[in-house]
Order: sequence, then C-alpha cells, then structure tokens
Amino acid sequence: MGVFNHLSDLFDCTLRTKKFKKRKQLQTVEIKVKMDCEGCERKVKKAVEGMKGVNEVDIEAKQSKVVVIGYVEPRKVLQRIRATGKKAEFWPYVRYDVVPHPYAPGTYDKKAPPGYVRNVLQDPEASALARANSMEERFYMAFSDDNPNSCSIM
Repeated sequence: MGVFNHLSDLFDCTLRTKKFKKRKQLQTVEIKVKMDCEGCERKVKKAVEGMKGVNEVDIEAKQSKVVVIGYVEPRKVLQRIRATGKKAEFWPYVRYDVVPHPYAPGTYDKKAPPGYVRNVLQDPEASALARANSMEERFYMAFSDDNPNSCSIM
C-alpha cells in the first residue's frame, strides 16, 4: 500500500497550497534577571508564563536566574522579560568543571554563584589563557609580554 501512495504522490498534478510549518524544538532557556523582591519574581513569572509554547518557568531568586522550558525562541523570552522593566541577559555562567582553566584571569567572576565561572568558551572577549587547549599555548601566554597578567621573571 505504501508503494502506491508514493507513486500517486509523484504523479499528482494538483497544486499544493498547504505549507508545512517548521516546529520549534523543546528548549531550556536560562536568563540572568536582577530581581529584588517577591513582587519582581511574580511579575517576571507572569510575563513569561503568558508566552505561547512555555511549559515550565522556574525562578531561582538567590542566583537571580530564570529557567524557561518550552517550545520558545530564547531571544523572544529575553525580550519579554526586558519588557517588564528588569535588567536581563542570557545566563553567562557555566559550572567550573566545564571550563579548562576555571581560575584563569577573565574566567573567575566574584559575582558568579558558588560553583560557577564565566563562560569563556563562548565569550570572544575572554582571555586567550582561559581558552588555551595545548600545553605550548598555555606556557606561551603565561610568559608573554602581551598578557597583562603574565609572570615577569626578568
């Protein structure tokens, strides 16, 4: 039966006006939002829950973090949160064990929650020493004149 359906689709002369929409994928969006009180949390949660495609909203007040799970675009979630008047950005931190050199200059951030460091793998402004992969590059940058945090033995 499948062969006949395929052949009939090949020789079909009718116009197809039906266009297929590309479905959005289920995503987890993490956003850093400056929230001072419970009223701020409710305001942000209510704004995000009203979006189409949102399945779950989780707010971690101590970390100033909002986690949205659903069929949404990250850029639109960020715009919706900024529309509430809150300062928001995509979550700039990753767990410290993901980064090759978590305590290199440019990686360690005092404002980061415990156990997290700045995501230097995606940040183009991060120091080259934090993103170094080979042993030679790490030693070269540690003693380079271009590196302001380098070791000066001479």
